[in-house]
Amino acid sequence: VQLQASGGGLAQAGGSLRLSCAASGPTGSSYSVGWFRQAPGKEREFVAAMFRSGVSSYYADFVKGRFTISRNNAKDTVYLQMNSLNPEDTAVYYCAGSSRLIMSTIRNARHYHNWGQGTQVTVSS
Repeated sequence: VQLQASGGGLAQAGGSLRLSCAASGPTGSSYSVGWFRQAPGKEREFVAAMFRSGVSSYYADFVKGRFTISRNNAKDTVYLQMNSLNPEDTAVYYCAGSSRLIMSTIRNARHYHNWGQGTQVTVSS
């Protein structure tokens, strides 16, 4: 399965963007998908994730109430709706997938084995 992230761009503080992560391949809808981000000079960090069932979702504390992850299995696509953006959200955002995640590993990048190429999000003040 290949993952393709898109939807990044430039936003003003307080604005919104929606990222998409499209999976290509026959088993795309069986993947649990996570979003991670990496700002210049910083380590990659967990943002949000959703199990393949779409029932449970998980968020980093710094995005709770602002970002929402969702998925459309018919389109093999996972979305990250980002509202109330601030300059600290500026980073390259990556989507990643795995068919083997459990609750204790879904926030850990090391447990994802498929990664998209990343999409740049820049938030101006």
